[in-house]
Amino acid sequence: MKKVTVSGLLKKKQAGEKITSLTAYDASFAKMFDEQGVDAILIGDSLGMVLQGEDDTLPVTVDDIAYHTRSVRKGTARAFVIADMPFMSYATPEQSYSNAATLMAAGASMVKMEGGRWLCETIAGLNLRGVPVCGHLGLTPQSVHVFGGFKVQGREQSQADKLLEEAKALEAAGIQLLVLECVPASLGKAVSEALSIPVIGIGAGKDTDGQILVMHDMFGISANYMPKFSKNYLTETGDMRKAVALYIEEVQNGVFPSQEHSFE
Repeated sequence: MKKVTVSGLLKKKQAGEKITSLTAYDASFAKMFDEQGVDAILIGDSLGMVLQGEDDTLPVTVDDIAYHTRSVRKGTARAFVIADMPFMSYATPEQSYSNAATLMAAGASMVKMEGGRWLCETIAGLNLRGVPVCGHLGLTPQSVHVFGGFKVQGREQSQADKLLEEAKALEAAGIQLLVLECVPASLGKAVSEALSIPVIGIGAGKDTDGQILVMHDMFGISANYMPKFSKNYLTETGDMRKAVALYIEEVQNGVFPSQEHSFE
């Protein structure tokens, strides 16, 4: 199968075709997802919670992400590979350049960073140095203590307006993808329509350009809890490969996420 590129993901948005994404942290699961046809694989700092048993993502290090990125890359032949930049690994542009280089050398095709307008200089600098960037707005887990917990963002009109403006600023700075997490479905739709780049939702409604789930949530085996926006596909199918195939099918057909997996 043809290798997925960032330009290929953009063409999917332009054609109205949904993008499918999952997290993975090792070669075996990456190979399974790749073979089933997932478009993009994220080595998420979610590994802090689902692999390391932490209460949040903050303890995850660049070395952690680099280790798992190398593993995922070895299991991936065609899917687009994105690596998370962990908490405080991109506090300054210079720091981000060094840490992004580590993750790209480990096998990432793009790095992902959480935050709004304050990241614009860093994003532009990374692009100039050959590093593609995925943004992340809405519920940004690295800011959990600022938010006072894992809470839906953008329900107030002023918050929604600010988020939309920050999304536009990030696009202007040079991001090529945007992850939008835990926002009302109406805001997910508005952001997706306002940007020319693909918007990948997780708890952002069915009208984003694609969806991503944490693999442990999709299989119903997360150690802590099952988020409202997730769905246990393993229960429905009884087989991991069939679960992934059904997830892809439901995202592509607009069946997932349904209203019960979305926020108003």
